[in-house]
Amino acid sequence: MKPISYAIAGLGLLLMGCQAQDQSGADNQGQAGQAAQVRGGAAISGAGATFPFPIYSRWAATYRDETGNSMNYQSIGSGGGIRQIQEKTVTFGATDMPLQPEELNEHGLLQFPTVIGGDVVVVNVPGIGSGELTLDGQTLASIFLGDITNWNDAVIASLNPEADLPDLAIVVVHRSDGSGTTFIFTDYLSKVSPQWGERVGAGTAVDWPVGLGAKGNEGVAGNVGRTIGAIGYVEYAYASEAGLTYTNMINLDGNAVSPSTDSFVAAAAGASWDASRGFGTLLNNQPGADSWPMAGATFILVYRQPSDPAATTAALKFFQWAYAQGDEMASQLHFVPLPIELTQEIEENWSRVEGWEG
Repeated sequence: MKPISYAIAGLGLLLMGCQAQDQSGADNQGQAGQAAQVRGGAAISGAGATFPFPIYSRWAATYRDETGNSMNYQSIGSGGGIRQIQEKTVTFGATDMPLQPEELNEHGLLQFPTVIGGDVVVVNVPGIGSGELTLDGQTLASIFLGDITNWNDAVIASLNPEADLPDLAIVVVHRSDGSGTTFIFTDYLSKVSPQWGERVGAGTAVDWPVGLGAKGNEGVAGNVGRTIGAIGYVEYAYASEAGLTYTNMINLDGNAVSPSTDSFVAAAAGASWDASRGFGTLLNNQPGADSWPMAGATFILVYRQPSDPAATTAALKFFQWAYAQGDEMASQLHFVPLPIELTQEIEENWSRVEGWEG
């Protein structure tokens, strides 16, 4: 397994001043609006989801090399990103939990997706490699509820009759910060497990029944990687780059599938993207023989009437460049680029942002 620090560094983390923080971000909110200067004097700053951090980092590094323009993105979790854009301390916020139209209208925000990815379940079980263990949603919920506590439990064994499961305690690892990755995970569990829906529910932050908390995808990946018997959930790029062991999942159609860009594409095949609702579609537990059950898009939030139109325009130009030039980079990090018809609709919708001229 690659050391986590090496894996994350290898993703091209060349954003100017980028730093992971606690969800509260209180000590840095005063600095959040400070960023590297771009041509024309506009400063771009963003904060939020750790889910897309690898691709935003790669895009930003390449964009700087090609244009000379830079931005600051703070990977603090979706909850922090929503809060900071609402408090107007950043140019854009980032979240994996789309806001509802009522919330967007209340705060004067515009929302749009950037890429599609997926949560994966990662484990540290001796003798078990990636794709050698299969779980279903109900079993996963029972593990995170604390009802299944050992890796050789009869329920897990029945799903994996060929696996040599050890008599080993399960150590649950979950996010401790407000997280869109957590929203995707808990929303999925709420859909497949009535017990989870009743006892815990879905959200960027929930009252976890059991387990160890860790900050960010990086923190969960690190804890699972060094804890024998651990299970956690991270965005696929973190699992892949860190060399973590991931499980297969049984999807809505009853098929065991592996996480991949193909299975994320399959999950998004029937998606309906409605601009009037901020493009806020959910992609988990979708039908389809090859659909990955914990797929999701990640979203950007900007003000329709920004206090600094030049900075918001500069941010939108960055994402416009990413839509046009960033697909291959996204695919390399196991994200799914948006179809061109959707990105064209998104860019047309930017006309609602004061100061944007395309």
